[in-house]
Amino acid sequence: MSSDAATVEDGLRKPLLHTGSWYRMAGMGSRQSSIMGSSAQIIRESISIFLCVFIVALGPIQFGFTCGYSNPTQSEIINDLGLTISEFSIFGSLANVGAMVGAVASGQIAEYIGRKGSLMIASIPNIIGWLAISFAKDSSFLYMGRLLEGFGVGIISYTVPVYIAEIAPQNLRGSLGSVNQLSVTIGIMLAYLLGLFLPWRVLAVLGILPCTVLIPGLFFIPESPRWLAKMGLNEDFETSLQVLRGFDTDISIEVNEIKRSVASSTKRTAIRFSELKRRRYLYPLMVGIGLLVLQQLSGINGVLFYSSNIFKFAGIASSKAATFGLGAIQNLVIDKVIVTGITTTLVDRMGRRVLLIVSSSLMSASSLLVAIAFYLGDILSEHTRFALGILSLIGLVVLVIGFSIGLGAIPWVIMSEILPVNIKSLAGSVATLANWLTAWVVTMTANLLFTWSKGGTFLIYSIASIFTVAFVKLWVPETKGRTLEEIQYSFR
Repeated sequence: MSSDAATVEDGLRKPLLHTGSWYRMAGMGSRQSSIMGSSAQIIRESISIFLCVFIVALGPIQFGFTCGYSNPTQSEIINDLGLTISEFSIFGSLANVGAMVGAVASGQIAEYIGRKGSLMIASIPNIIGWLAISFAKDSSFLYMGRLLEGFGVGIISYTVPVYIAEIAPQNLRGSLGSVNQLSVTIGIMLAYLLGLFLPWRVLAVLGILPCTVLIPGLFFIPESPRWLAKMGLNEDFETSLQVLRGFDTDISIEVNEIKRSVASSTKRTAIRFSELKRRRYLYPLMVGIGLLVLQQLSGINGVLFYSSNIFKFAGIASSKAATFGLGAIQNLVIDKVIVTGITTTLVDRMGRRVLLIVSSSLMSASSLLVAIAFYLGDILSEHTRFALGILSLIGLVVLVIGFSIGLGAIPWVIMSEILPVNIKSLAGSVATLANWLTAWVVTMTANLLFTWSKGGTFLIYSIASIFTVAFVKLWVPETKGRTLEEIQYSFR
């Protein structure tokens, strides 16, 4: 079929950033070179895939930096601008409000102009937002900047895991998908670390760096082959896939499989909300939404946004140092996971379900430990306060470790795997919106809940994690070792 011509007729539905003719030139040059061994082909494929993931991972680093920024800067911003605690809480939560708007738009933006184009669009408000915060003289510029950051982060949070899932070979999809959460964690730790030494305005200026590097980097990576196939850009689709798999690799089987998958879902097919009630759509959508909502109900954003205050409540003197310690431990744990393969290999060997159950169980136990420490602190004498503070610190560290093992990365991986291609833009936006709406609720209520009952707050988080274990056992399918097309076909 003359799908390229149809795409032109469709108007806007074409890639904002084209794959580029230099890929074709590189491919021709590679085919004319000497025949290489299979190990060299694997290396070249890995280099291409990892380069793409490395570049788009700058988006989640921006995501993490935005999440972590409010923690070390709280006292400085309040003092410099004369804000109340309530006003600063609004500032912290506005990133989630902006992200909700970005989440609503993310699916359609990624659908119409491609995954790379949507990341380009997301980078611009992020840069403007950080500059607005750095020059803020009152709360209005702070709020505007935070909303803009959140809007960009909302698009990034949907687009990056989808792009990684769509470019990765099935044996690496879980491993590479976990890089998304690793990058978020690196961004959080960088905000914690730099916040110890830099004024809040300088820290905001540094916040523009990930997206400033991401924008030119997008010109050096191919567009998602599955998106190109759906848009009917067959020549670009095969070129992109060839680049990702290696120029000497036979991609004919994968090409045919992807073409069959998108054949029943042309680019003109419009999916309405009423059609989402069909089981083939409703079941994966409910799993995606359920995991992303439960991820936030674990309370992780409340802990990361306000850990300084939690440590003060627990009686630890240097709350900023303790906050950085938490961020550093989180980063080291995930980095260790990536280096040694404790998560990246287990995701594709043991599967998603096992890691989700282990992760949620750890989080439930650690939240319960923190709750007990706070309850005992209200009952026992002041002499035991330091020991209970250390106990709560251990519990929080285990909480973050548990989140990093599975619940941080895997819900996004599964969401990007299970949504059928013809509803991915709509359903992905709905699932991402649900995640950010829940994150906003948790962030807004965390300080209020801590004031009401610190032990009770963590008891609620513990119960939510127990429910996550049950949800995974009952409803979440295993997706390891299956192509995206096989996963999505299983829901029919």
